[in-house]
Amino acid sequence: MQSAILGISAFYHDSAATLLVDGDIVAAAQEERFTRKKHDASFPGNAAKYVLREGGLSLNDLDAVAFYDKPYLKFERLLETYNGFAPKGLSSFLSSIPVWIKEKLFMRKMLNEELAQLGSGSPKLLFPEHHLSHAASAFYPSPFKEAAILTVDGVGEWATTTIGKGTGKDISILKELHFPHSLGLLYSAFTAFCGFRVNSGEYKLMGLAPYGNPDAARVPEWKQAILDELIDLRPDGSMLLNMDYFSYATGLTMCHARKWERLFGIPQRQPETDISQEYMDLALAIQQITEEIVFILAKTARELTGCDKLVMAGGVALNCVANGKLLRRKVFDDIWIQPAAGDAGGALGAALAAWHIWQGRDRTAVPSDSMHGSYLGPEFDERDILHTARRHNAPFTQYDNIDDLTAAVSDLLADGKAVGWFQGRMEYGPRALGNRSILGDPRHPEMQKKLNLKIKYREGFRPFAPSVMEEEISTWFDLDRPSPYMLLVAPVARDKCYSLPEGYDDQEMYERLYTLRSSIPAVTHVDYSARIQSVSKKTNPRYWELIKTFNQRYGCGLVVNTSFNVRGEPIVCTPEDAYACFMRTEMDNLVLGDCLFDKTCQPEWKETEDWRKIFELD
Repeated sequence: MQSAILGISAFYHDSAATLLVDGDIVAAAQEERFTRKKHDASFPGNAAKYVLREGGLSLNDLDAVAFYDKPYLKFERLLETYNGFAPKGLSSFLSSIPVWIKEKLFMRKMLNEELAQLGSGSPKLLFPEHHLSHAASAFYPSPFKEAAILTVDGVGEWATTTIGKGTGKDISILKELHFPHSLGLLYSAFTAFCGFRVNSGEYKLMGLAPYGNPDAARVPEWKQAILDELIDLRPDGSMLLNMDYFSYATGLTMCHARKWERLFGIPQRQPETDISQEYMDLALAIQQITEEIVFILAKTARELTGCDKLVMAGGVALNCVANGKLLRRKVFDDIWIQPAAGDAGGALGAALAAWHIWQGRDRTAVPSDSMHGSYLGPEFDERDILHTARRHNAPFTQYDNIDDLTAAVSDLLADGKAVGWFQGRMEYGPRALGNRSILGDPRHPEMQKKLNLKIKYREGFRPFAPSVMEEEISTWFDLDRPSPYMLLVAPVARDKCYSLPEGYDDQEMYERLYTLRSSIPAVTHVDYSARIQSVSKKTNPRYWELIKTFNQRYGCGLVVNTSFNVRGEPIVCTPEDAYACFMRTEMDNLVLGDCLFDKTCQPEWKETEDWRKIFELD
């Protein structure tokens, strides 16, 4: 008789659901993709319906439902924090505690009520700790029989960083750092001070850092100020934050802005305002400190565990610049990072912890990993695609074979077109990996500007990733291994790079950005690096075939890949989502399965009400 476990993360941000059947990851998805609410924190009812349907199961078929943290421990942390900082934080206390008493403190009752909406049945509820869920999501799907485990995020219940060891089916947590001392919250505080939104703008801060001037005197001065005033960094990578400068423990903001302004000599940047060089330099300073702390933590993990392999999860593990530098410093022979490293991945980790720890099940050896390429979301067939086309009276060309389709798309890319590429199962995690992607020609000097300003509607400095054939990685980048989940940054190969013109350092931000610095300018960051996704024929044959065809026709074994969405919206889920995004933007073409749509041939776009009901999962 098969065993099935549903994993749930919810009520903070990035809610998600995962289904395991006999230990295999059958399906996983974030709730935001269904509700179209970015970082949706609500109970993942739609995602749970989807994963159960994908597995052909009902609630009554489940052995257990595993929630990704322990609510009582989190409540204990809140109470002790407010008590420890009293009388500060009274307004925050009065606003948050009633919600906890009314709802979250009775999480078991609330979960049972939400699960009842999925059908009849009363599976056992399990509550692994937050960082155990992260650790399980990192170790169990990895290809390693034994590994050091490093989890770093904002905060779970009490833990903000853990070092552990995984061996076979067992995980042991060896060392913890507790709230309010947190590398994730430190980085988020700088995110807020530089004018970006916490829990979503950290990517922007990381992308801004390369524009900092490493030769500017203020960068080392600010790094020293951070180490002298904000954090007491210990030799093992643990730290104490000077809470006189931070307000997140009891307040509604991340930092005491006036104290930061006195420390750094610049005001807190207001959102959506111009970004001056000072904020680029500050982003560089905190990025470099973050990289060094991650390196020290990794060294400590190596010493504590004696392992030569490392796995990582937690929000900080999505800092792909730090990951790439850690790999190159060779603390470990190999590193594997959970593609859904943030809270969405907690749903998977909770389910895996239930399978391997609660049920005591052994792991099955896998040659690469057990994530199925992270293509774990909904898939839509030709009928769904044709339904969307008919609904909008949208003309298209349908191709009978993949060779003709990839040839046509390759020619469009080479002609400077931006192409929406919608195929197969939706990705799990924050990255689009070639099934819900917008593609471009990396050789085109205007492609980054076009994608940012005319399609994504976001800040022009935001970088784009190359999707490169796995066989071509070392041709284009200084990287000697696959990077399937876009979680490693590496230098562009030297023979692809150009020298910078005289006076480059004196140019404004966007003049530097649009300076031609390599033969693949659309994916080359200002520091000559790139955030790489390697594409395997085994895990995504259609996407691999497209890039292979582009390489055969134009001598370039990579394409620009960015997520199929616009700023402020989740990645598209359905064909209807994709067509709507295509028509709302200046995207040139759209591929849905085998069907190619040309913007110039489409009828006038009209928004329709309640169109999502067509794809309801009930």
